[in-house]
Amino acid sequence: MNRIPRIATTAALAASALTLAACSSGDDTGANSDADAGAFPEEDITLIVQAAAGGGSDLSSRALATELEEILGVSIVVENRPGASGSTAMQYVADQDPDGYTIGFVPVEIAMLGHQNFDVDPANYDFLGQIMLAPGVISVPTDSPYETLDDLVTAAQSEPLSVANSGAGSIWEAAALGLADSSGAQLTSVPFDGGAEAVTAVIGGQVDAAVGGTGETSAAYADGQLRPLAVFHDERHPALEDIPTAAEAGYELEFGGWGGIYAPVDLPDEVRSTLESAIEEAATSESFVSTIENTGAIAVYKNADEFTEFVNAEYERFGGLLGDS
Repeated sequence: MNRIPRIATTAALAASALTLAACSSGDDTGANSDADAGAFPEEDITLIVQAAAGGGSDLSSRALATELEEILGVSIVVENRPGASGSTAMQYVADQDPDGYTIGFVPVEIAMLGHQNFDVDPANYDFLGQIMLAPGVISVPTDSPYETLDDLVTAAQSEPLSVANSGAGSIWEAAALGLADSSGAQLTSVPFDGGAEAVTAVIGGQVDAAVGGTGETSAAYADGQLRPLAVFHDERHPALEDIPTAAEAGYELEFGGWGGIYAPVDLPDEVRSTLESAIEEAATSESFVSTIENTGAIAVYKNADEFTEFVNAEYERFGGLLGDS
């Protein structure tokens, strides 16, 4: 049997020792980087919300955060940054490091603001998944002469009618614009500070009609305070089962306050994959779905690729409807 000379063995051991020492004394960048990349997340994650506490975006975000904490094993800190139609929060998210530790709730306005003189571009974000949808509903006072959406449109083709919405540049204003554009109706926008205020205005007879979300509308309808005419969705809403969709009423229109999760563009692949998987698990969990449905919205999940495609399509759609100012 051949034996390795003692001197050669000693030299080999010494070389190995030197190599190990070098690795442990500073030349370990690659090893630590690999470990760090696989360890995400190691600290709390901040979830930015573009609206004030208590609204639909905030409630959806906090419900998702609760699920994500269980899945990821770290705290999800919800931070509200309202202002400038949501663009304040959107710009803040875009300016953060793409490391996965700052994410945000992204509303439908991400597809609208760039066409309304705001510096907001979907290309500046990684979209990680859609989590909810609140379809729009057009309603009139209970004593209104308009029994159907066609009644309202026909009347507005002859003379202007006032329609309340949740604010200038909002999705509910866009819904009324879309109806007017497709039907030739003369609908005068009356902006309020939120969908609830718009619904209150139509209940009080201050306007001829209002467009609001299913949450505030379904609650008022259940109390007999207003008359919904149509839901701007592809199917009837569970809380408004006897109210036709706009398509059933003869108008192929869909407008909803959808929302999802996004992050600054160019997340590392490993971080993005971890977040995408966690969001899917959270957004499809029984407890999250139940919480969302209790608010009057619909739990709708799209994965990252589907959501990105959807956001870009919505951006193009609103460009045609709103026009670049």
